[in-house]
Amino acid sequence: MPTHKTAKRKTSDPQLPTRFSMVRSFQLADFVTLGNGVCGCLSLMFAMKALLTQNTDFLFSSFWCIPAGVVFDVLDGRVARWRQSTSLLGQELDSLADFCSFGLAPAVLGFACGFQKMLDLVVLTYFVCCGLARLARFNATVASLPTDQHGKVKYFEGTPIPTTLVIVGVLAYGVYCGRFWRFANPMFQHEGPFASFSQAFTPEYVWGGEISIFPGYELHPLVLMYGVSGTLMISRRLRIPKL
Repeated sequence: MPTHKTAKRKTSDPQLPTRFSMVRSFQLADFVTLGNGVCGCLSLMFAMKALLTQNTDFLFSSFWCIPAGVVFDVLDGRVARWRQSTSLLGQELDSLADFCSFGLAPAVLGFACGFQKMLDLVVLTYFVCCGLARLARFNATVASLPTDQHGKVKYFEGTPIPTTLVIVGVLAYGVYCGRFWRFANPMFQHEGPFASFSQAFTPEYVWGGEISIFPGYELHPLVLMYGVSGTLMISRRLRIPKL
């Protein structure tokens, strides 16, 4: 049976990592990147809260989290170059935060705004998978891409995933103009939080209406902007100069 002194020596073994060693290894830029991830998580939660409460204040809070994430995404690179502290951990952390803020969150916002038909879900899922594949490809090929004298990549292959901010802007403008959402009918308020969903997401309320592709399978044409965005992200022939 090990004595107290033996156990104490084992806990102070230099080969064992110290407590909170991962957090201590973070650079300043990594904490800025985490801010981007926080914005993405809050956007997802606010979108779900908006659906449950039928309150557009939560929906607009979800919208605003995406441009806030863009700010953090721009700042983390600047901070990394200023501190000259780039790392593989920071690169992977940046991709995961981007996927949360600019891949998952915009898709969930599309669902929250009424793109809920089965074919809508197919397009939204395609968009999310394109964002995931685009970030994975960037991490795998970034070392082989040409760089300038400061070590910055000269161009992106495919559109950068933060460009999905444009989609979020379209949705926010639509909600601001009174499209997508119609939860103001007092006849349904006493029947529970989900009672008026069928009233909110009818074709005349969702911006652009809906079309029938096959019997029983409808599609909201506006959801195709997600499909276009996803396709542009995974294009290797499209090269966007990095500013």
